[in-house]
Amino acid sequence: MSVAVVIPARYASTRYPGKPLVMLRDGRGHSKPLVERSWDAACAAVDPQYVYVATDDDRIANCVRGFGGQVIMTDPACMNGTERCAQAVEIQNLDAEII
Repeated sequence: MSVAVVIPARYASTRYPGKPLVMLRDGRGHSKPLVERSWDAACAAVDPQYVYVATDDDRIANCVRGFGGQVIMTDPACMNGTERCAQAVEIQNLDAEII
């Protein structure tokens, strides 16, 4: 069964702008941005070649590329994470059985 993970990441949140880039420290004191921690969790469950971050923001895209992640750029007009993921699936032409 083919599986892909699409992580929606938006910088322009009204409640917490820049949240995907906020540095989070683990119990050992190592800091990583939230989007990288999300990426790591997804890669623990699925082959990393099928993990993508869907964003409309160059800052997030650059961060993701910086740690070796795959980015799908989406339209800033996406209304929510579900819409952003759906657009990413279409752009990337993902044909996984589970997304």
